[in-house]
Amino acid sequence: MIPVADARTRILAAMRPTGAETVSVAQGWGRVLASLVVARLTQPPADVSAMDGYAVRAADRGALRVTGTAPAGHPFAGQVQSGEAVRLFTGSVVPEGADSVLLQEDADRGGDTVTAREAPRPGAHIRRAGQDFAAGDPLIPAGTRLGARLVGLAAAANHPWLLVHRRPRVAILATGDEIALPGDPVMPGGIVSSNAHAIAALVQAAGAEAVVLPIARDTAEAIAAAAENLSGVDLLVTTGGASVGDHDLVQAGLGVQGFELGFWQIAMRPGKPLLFGNLRGVPVLGLPGNPVSAFVCSMIFLLPALEVLSGLAGSVQRTEQAVLRHPVRANDHRADHLRARLDQDASGIWHATPFERQDSSMMRVLAEAQCLVLRPPHAPALAAGHPVPVLRLDTLWL
Repeated sequence: MIPVADARTRILAAMRPTGAETVSVAQGWGRVLASLVVARLTQPPADVSAMDGYAVRAADRGALRVTGTAPAGHPFAGQVQSGEAVRLFTGSVVPEGADSVLLQEDADRGGDTVTAREAPRPGAHIRRAGQDFAAGDPLIPAGTRLGARLVGLAAAANHPWLLVHRRPRVAILATGDEIALPGDPVMPGGIVSSNAHAIAALVQAAGAEAVVLPIARDTAEAIAAAAENLSGVDLLVTTGGASVGDHDLVQAGLGVQGFELGFWQIAMRPGKPLLFGNLRGVPVLGLPGNPVSAFVCSMIFLLPALEVLSGLAGSVQRTEQAVLRHPVRANDHRADHLRARLDQDASGIWHATPFERQDSSMMRVLAEAQCLVLRPPHAPALAAGHPVPVLRLDTLWL
């Protein structure tokens, strides 16, 4: 068995970012930039008013003659001379000759004249040209996942199209004679397959495309046939058949197609029988069949692998500190990932309560958990009130 960190390093080293494609800026949310976004214009393009008011010369006093009106998008054609003012609105271009904006609430208007109740300061309420960014400024680096604010910035920088990494395409193959699709008849001793659907949802939450393959039965021939055509697939994920039983045939079945094993078995709980290798240039992640094991392994290994495929760095998931509400036993040689509830007290401190039963088949416990309590190999027993690192599930969109 190899340590979790070593397995993760080896998996990520085998991933290659997908190629680039062009999408409209309206489709940019969640995509990862494949090239730097540079400002194509200056924003604002000219000095503009930050408020409704009047363009004036700050040195002028007394009543000023209003010589025109310049709504946003309709600049004033002339200049502001001494003793004059031009009516402006938010976003209006400040005309030549003016060096200040007199707020309308600080002015008394009577016919064609306006008088300041409070003398304006030079430069007041003017947004200078290029105050936000100038043409040619680098704005968003390549390798950035675009959220709503960054999509807005790209649009403001006049980018109708964006060069992004293609969404990784992940094929998911569930194996086993005993499993049936939700809604299908379940044979005596059988179970409903949840792994493929949970993993597909995780893949989609990570911004990739999931292709759920038909269930492969427990023969090497069936598994080999299911993996025969992987054209256009960036990663193959299997569930089940990765252990050491007589019916654990993933390695044998994929071997017919040219599978090369990288490693097998990890010192973690749940998820010990995970395997990783390569099938004709396509990375293969073989998850355990128990649904909780498969999902926890997906969080620890599949999510960062999808990040690298998407053009991101594949960073380690950020942990937070929580305080145990109940004691936990000493750990053995495997890293443990305890499903736990999470709550916050009035002072803002997080408290973790591991579920009493940690069986790797219990999906309800996994669904009700808000975090994983991370326990390193050979960790000592801890009393209630001891701080522990936790991996929050809500921060991973899971």
